[in-house]
Amino acid sequence: MELRDKFGRKITYLRLAITDRCNLRCQYCMPTQGIDIVDRKELLSYKEMYRITRVFSELGVNKVRLTGGEPFVRKDFVNFLESLSFNDKLDEINITTNGALISNHINKLEELKINAINLSIDSLQREKFAKITRRDVFVDVYNTLEKLERSNLKLKLNVVVQSGFNTDEIIDFIELSKNKDVAVRFIEEMPFNGKGQRDIKEEWNFEKIISHVKEHYLEVETLKDAESSTSRNFKIPNYKGTFGIIPAFTRTICNDCNRIRITATGMFKNCLFDGGVFNVRDFMRDGASDDELKQLFISTVHKKPKNGFIAEAARGNSVSESMSTIGG
Repeated sequence: MELRDKFGRKITYLRLAITDRCNLRCQYCMPTQGIDIVDRKELLSYKEMYRITRVFSELGVNKVRLTGGEPFVRKDFVNFLESLSFNDKLDEINITTNGALISNHINKLEELKINAINLSIDSLQREKFAKITRRDVFVDVYNTLEKLERSNLKLKLNVVVQSGFNTDEIIDFIELSKNKDVAVRFIEEMPFNGKGQRDIKEEWNFEKIISHVKEHYLEVETLKDAESSTSRNFKIPNYKGTFGIIPAFTRTICNDCNRIRITATGMFKNCLFDGGVFNVRDFMRDGASDDELKQLFISTVHKKPKNGFIAEAARGNSVSESMSTIGG
């Protein structure tokens, strides 16, 4: 048995949200006052998350990304990572974090089967960082960046390109890759801030970002992207690291999508842009067996939409979720 949709795409990658809570309040992710966080009993327990991951891995999912909210906000997250590391069917366990809370855990992460850390950092300027995140934690986050770069974990930097906020720092981020072994990822801004699309003066999409970069550098080398890569990847010759652009909103990466999502409350999403297909948590708490879970996962994945535009159209309502609720 394996997970395959009706377009023949094999699903091998699960994005699992650990919590909807976060210690930051990024403008493109949630409103100033935060979001209405769910009651703890509505969140998947670690035991339920482990079971979901195990069942998926028996269907061919070999890569898991743990997201939030901010996963390190949830108590005992590192213990959960330890238990997940015992799943011999997983080739990769990756984490997306804002970096403010993980500094003391880096040595432990190196010991476990953690492959890569995606660190969200949208500015290299302390004041601007505080304005975007509504929290003054830049020094902690940058300290984490440097510690991670010296560790044996792969490090990617997630930079949401925000019109009117940080577009003047795109080159500064690429310059970080000159002497640091990092993969900078510029992400198109998406309308998941808890209140829909914010007013954007000019659209910084894939084309605009890459043309801006090419105006600055004499040569930009195009790299061969891995199958199902979410980013189009590049390198400045002789630079230690790389950079890429994730066309998250213009959605030119859907054709070979191999991903599914489970939110912190157990909502199964075939696509970032769909409204959620069914709740795995309720199904499990009603006594579903592993075989019943497998059959449900197989039949649900078969209905995966061809791309994000079709998924968005099918949901029939405007997007007003927070990225923290969905799982970043």
